[in-house]
Amino acid sequence: MSKKKVIHMAGKRKTAVAKATLYEKGKGKVRVNHKLIDVYEPEMYRLKIKEPLIIAGDISDEVDIEVNVKGGGVMSQAEAARTAIGKCLAEYAPKLKPKFLDYDRTLLVADVRFKESAKPNRHGSARSKKQKSYR
Repeated sequence: MSKKKVIHMAGKRKTAVAKATLYEKGKGKVRVNHKLIDVYEPEMYRLKIKEPLIIAGDISDEVDIEVNVKGGGVMSQAEAARTAIGKCLAEYAPKLKPKFLDYDRTLLVADVRFKESAKPNRHGSARSKKQKSYR
């Protein structure tokens, strides 16, 4: 009895966190929050999540991937899921790593930028200073 290979990876973007699980010897099914990728809406975010699968080509057809995403907005969730899927595929097939890095580094490395937090007495803005009058 052969044991299935399972790979767990995480991807982050702003406050969104995606946890992906790759199952070896699958049929190429990808689920994001228990929905098949083909029914994930809006289409722009679906295409964003599919980028690592398209670059991987035939390798993505022999594995199943399950992604759970929490927090953040829709775009942040899509980018976090994309990073998690990219990391899983790079771990499963190391020859994909240079391909991913050549295409877009954020497929393997999380984007660490965050919104700057608002400061007190600034009316919600982060960096603007109070207006001064010298007359």
